[in-house]
Amino acid sequence: MVGKTLTKEELLARAEKPAAEAMHLHAFYHGKTQTALRCRVRDFDDFAIWYTPGVAAPCRAIAQDPSLVYEYTSKWNTVAVISDGTRVLGLGDIGPKAGLPVMEGKALLYKYLGGIDAVPIMLDTKDPDKIIETVLMLQPAFGGVNLEDIAQPKCFRILDTLREQAEIPIWHDDQQGTASVILAGLINAAKIVGKSFKDMRIAFIGAGASNVACARLIFRYGADPANCLMVDSHGILGKHRRDLFLRRAEYVQKWHMAQITNGEELQGDIATALRGADAVIALSQPGPDTLKPEWIRTMAKDAIVFAAANPIPEIWPWDALEAGAAVVATGRSDFPNQVNNSLGFPGIFRGTLDVRASTITDEMAIAAAESLAQMAEEKGLSPDYILPTMDEWDVFPREAAAVAMKAQEQGVARRQTTYAEEYERAQAIIRSAREMTQLLMDEGFIPQPPEADGNAQGVDHA
Repeated sequence: MVGKTLTKEELLARAEKPAAEAMHLHAFYHGKTQTALRCRVRDFDDFAIWYTPGVAAPCRAIAQDPSLVYEYTSKWNTVAVISDGTRVLGLGDIGPKAGLPVMEGKALLYKYLGGIDAVPIMLDTKDPDKIIETVLMLQPAFGGVNLEDIAQPKCFRILDTLREQAEIPIWHDDQQGTASVILAGLINAAKIVGKSFKDMRIAFIGAGASNVACARLIFRYGADPANCLMVDSHGILGKHRRDLFLRRAEYVQKWHMAQITNGEELQGDIATALRGADAVIALSQPGPDTLKPEWIRTMAKDAIVFAAANPIPEIWPWDALEAGAAVVATGRSDFPNQVNNSLGFPGIFRGTLDVRASTITDEMAIAAAESLAQMAEEKGLSPDYILPTMDEWDVFPREAAAVAMKAQEQGVARRQTTYAEEYERAQAIIRSAREMTQLLMDEGFIPQPPEADGNAQGVDHA
């Protein structure tokens, strides 16, 4: 338990360390991903198989039957990670070049955690219509698309339009991925504090793409929207918000939330929204003072606090615990209870690709959330353990199998399989990716960096 073994000063120093190490290691490796061959090259004669003239045979076959592209190419296992750099982590609109390190990181996680080959693509446009057009034109080369770090409100229209028009699954991880993992964490946090999900009063702090999607999924799972509140930079959402009414055509989803939440028609700020709340889901302005300890103290007994902004949570977890919270989660891997998309998208996309699903539905996301929650419960829930960690990598094939089953149930899968078959398939693919990375490290093809600030590995494993 981090908060009980280290002082606040030590915790702050630890929280600041990843940024310093990132500067050193990014410069050393000059990027995080590269292209590797899938096929053998026994000698130069093999080029006649993999390229001309032999390659003409599978080309002709695909021309006759386009579905064979999944059999003869890497499309079956390749995802495009696409962003315009307008809402990168907690950094805002920093542009496509500055956003590239994040998309490379996403590609790394896809490969290591899901066994999926991902290609980071930064678009030098902010025009939603051009983004939609570009994604549709890229479809032939990819099995799916992960939209990332695109500002609202356009991110909603981009996702909704592409889900309607694309023939491959389109996923916006800031929406669907975050929502899946937050839901999983909330399911188990509610069990720990002994509160009924449908009766919980939840305050959603932040009304961007992530929290709107979280609310949608949480409401679909059973929470009562009228008993919940959502807060943006201008205060609590509700029917009284004339500013939203005047821009309802632009902020369609936020205006919808204003209609279905806040049944008491409260007005006020974050402090008002937190008063008496059973849980707070914060995906807003990075902290650490966005949520104040004195506001946490006004929440209901055994309060649940998810402070998920990156890179700095809205409140430091130790401050929330001191203020009376029973369960605290953040988006960071260096604190207990990381509610981070990385627990979701690798497994969700693994299952989606393996059954060649045409889309990723909310029900598929909920199936993944339930799988996450169940695995943690099997291992034993505690206030410091509401979700599996990324180290417990069995979570990803389990998610994949759950998602694959739901895709088949909903009729969006092009291939049929059983839970056991998909679990074994996903486990083998993911294990191969992890072992290949370890082999490259062992053989020196991924070199060990030189010492930086006395740390030869560049990473603090304490």
